[in-house]
Amino acid sequence: MTNSTTMVIAGIIVGVSAIAGIMVYATDNQQNYVIEGSELAPAAKQGSISSTGFGANLNKEQWHEDPFADEAAEVRKNFEAANNLK
Repeated sequence: MTNSTTMVIAGIIVGVSAIAGIMVYATDNQQNYVIEGSELAPAAKQGSISSTGFGANLNKEQWHEDPFADEAAEVRKNFEAANNLK
């Protein structure tokens, strides 16, 4: 490998390590600021999908109804009517 290739690979390794460290620190630090008496979001109550390796744990939030579906349908209808799309 050439010197420039080695430097690029080293830079990538340092960058990925820095981002991983920031994420670990931010997650741990965020747990210090949970207000007493606060309630969990529905996604947190439903659990998470555990990582099987070097990856993040993902929320397995269940599908829910869109609270703005009626308003969005009306806005879309008005937009399409104004722009002659349908």
